[in-house]
Amino acid sequence: MFTTMTARARSASRDAPSTAEADNRKVTCVRRLRLTGMGMESGSQQRTEGGVEKKSPGSLTGKCRDAAADVSFHAKEHAIGHFGSVKEADRAPPGTDHRHYSQVGVKMVSFEVIEQQTKPFDGQKPGTSGLRKKVKVFQQEHYLANFVQSSFNALPADRVKGSTIVVSGDGRYYSKDAIQIIIRIAAANGVAQVWVGQDGLLSTPAVSGIIRDRVGSKGEKAYGGFILTASHNAGGPDEDFGIKYNTENGGPALEALTDQIYENTKTITTYLIAEGIPDIDIHKIATSSFSGPSGPFSVEVFDATEDYVKMMKQIFDFEAISRLLARPDFTFCYDALHGVAGVYAKRIFLQELGAQESSLLNCTPKEDFGGGHPDPNLTYAKQLVKTMGLGSPVPEEIPEFGAAADGDADRNMILGKKFFVTPSDSVAIIAANAVGAIPYFRNGLKGVARSMPTSAALDVVAKGLGLRQFEVPTGWKFFGNLMDAGMCSICGEESFGTGSDHIREKDGIWAVLAWLSILAYRNRDVAADDKLVTVEDIVTLHWGIYGRHYYTRYDYENVDAGAAKNLMSHLVKLQSNLTAVNKIIKETRPEVSGVKSGDEFEYKDPVDGSVSSHQGIRFLFKDGSRLVFRLSGTGSVGATIRLYIEQYQSDKSKTGADASETLAPLVDVALVLSKMEEFTGRSAPTVIT
Repeated sequence: MFTTMTARARSASRDAPSTAEADNRKVTCVRRLRLTGMGMESGSQQRTEGGVEKKSPGSLTGKCRDAAADVSFHAKEHAIGHFGSVKEADRAPPGTDHRHYSQVGVKMVSFEVIEQQTKPFDGQKPGTSGLRKKVKVFQQEHYLANFVQSSFNALPADRVKGSTIVVSGDGRYYSKDAIQIIIRIAAANGVAQVWVGQDGLLSTPAVSGIIRDRVGSKGEKAYGGFILTASHNAGGPDEDFGIKYNTENGGPALEALTDQIYENTKTITTYLIAEGIPDIDIHKIATSSFSGPSGPFSVEVFDATEDYVKMMKQIFDFEAISRLLARPDFTFCYDALHGVAGVYAKRIFLQELGAQESSLLNCTPKEDFGGGHPDPNLTYAKQLVKTMGLGSPVPEEIPEFGAAADGDADRNMILGKKFFVTPSDSVAIIAANAVGAIPYFRNGLKGVARSMPTSAALDVVAKGLGLRQFEVPTGWKFFGNLMDAGMCSICGEESFGTGSDHIREKDGIWAVLAWLSILAYRNRDVAADDKLVTVEDIVTLHWGIYGRHYYTRYDYENVDAGAAKNLMSHLVKLQSNLTAVNKIIKETRPEVSGVKSGDEFEYKDPVDGSVSSHQGIRFLFKDGSRLVFRLSGTGSVGATIRLYIEQYQSDKSKTGADASETLAPLVDVALVLSKMEEFTGRSAPTVIT
């Protein structure tokens, strides 16, 4: 143990028949603070262990309270930290800024630090953006604690001690338990303050902004943050949970850090955890204060939307967007898919921009995302797709603009009336219009960047505007170095991720506001009785200037991992004999251009010189077409094979063709070359985008 028992804790032994029994109870308490991760809510089924009630992770009840090291859990009502509540008379007056409000003359609860024995778990390797597994995996005893401690161990101890960190997420199942566990481990590792969004909710882009810009009551800023999300993966007791660490610049940890975290998970034998901190009430805006071996420790629960809304107002012209939304000929629909985006949508679109409440779909966050899959694409955002006239039957009234978000609000899908905007086109169009339409970019763009599988539409814009352009591996962390070095302003991924250098994460609501800004700008001189410039008009005009990149993506989800690796190995072998490849192409679809080169994408960071290898297999065709095969790092089980098909058309008279028909020959070639069905047993993809 790292501290000794206080006199108060020792006096608690009066209820114990003997010293030996009291010691036994204390051991029971320590064992219980292993945080079994059973995920039991208050009032749920309980079991007993040695006469002590077994409740939710980290909670102590009954006789076990008498053996707690520093404080009885019978904390008085006036004690700050008792489930995050304070006496009614001690509450801040209405309108008080809670960040600068503290209780005076209120007794502080203390805690001690316990070193808990544990063993490593296999497979705690962070993927493209964090560790994602099934909920039941995370609920294993010590599983989450091991990963969190391994993360702290990978950080400089002198920076962790006395620091402030952010802990929140998209609200998916198991988040509430996880927040309490992380708070206790943070306290034990010397963190001075934890910031938690109200209800445990913060979007991933909001966390990035808070880490970068939020200033506490004493001038402190966050050192980093744990984001609890599995992004676009499904949620619920039988679905996915995830955690990732974002660093001081607000971006996801780079590979050097995630590699060290993974190495730590393979050798961890103990973790530190605080005993004496009860569950924080994350639903009430308040500050809970404690005393520990390293000094004061506090947990501040704050408004989840305030900082983000302030940031968006500094980027966009809200008055111009409000005027667009007020036009009688303009209607829009936003679907949060029951993710965390809902709390921001209500605040921004309804309260700030004056939209009608009927414009919002599924904007109440739910632990299981309403039983749906919070992935904003044409397959999973079914209600929005139907509303926008892309399904069957077609509704009589269709909004002019539609958008959807994923679970943690960093992804977006943009739709017009009966019209789908590919993510690759979306980022290119935003970049092409940013300087005129978005105040934040009035002084020009520093450069643009895209992930390798994303179409080259952004490249053509960059060339036309004389901008630097970068191609990086999949994963938003690769954009961070470019932004920190002042080399990139706007970037995007084909996987419905778009953003800019205002933060170091992709930002779904930012993308929606960017499109609304472009629509407002294009309609600024259009009278109310004239024809509205629509989403389709803007995209068609863009193709007329820059040409069109026909593009689609096939996802084969939950494929046997071994089969997926064998398929990729087969493709690598093919690249050693392009003559044979071109023969297969001519036998399959003679009209398809031949392959001129093939490789495995490798990226050398222009800022720090780091190299990322094996980032996807590419076949580059003589006419500029591309086939890309990549294993996704965002799934929780099995493997996901992503196939990307792209064909550029510079002839302006041929940019209006149907994408699926145009790309059909290339799709056939890709399936034959890869032997997709032979390796996976799949005759069709899970999702087509």
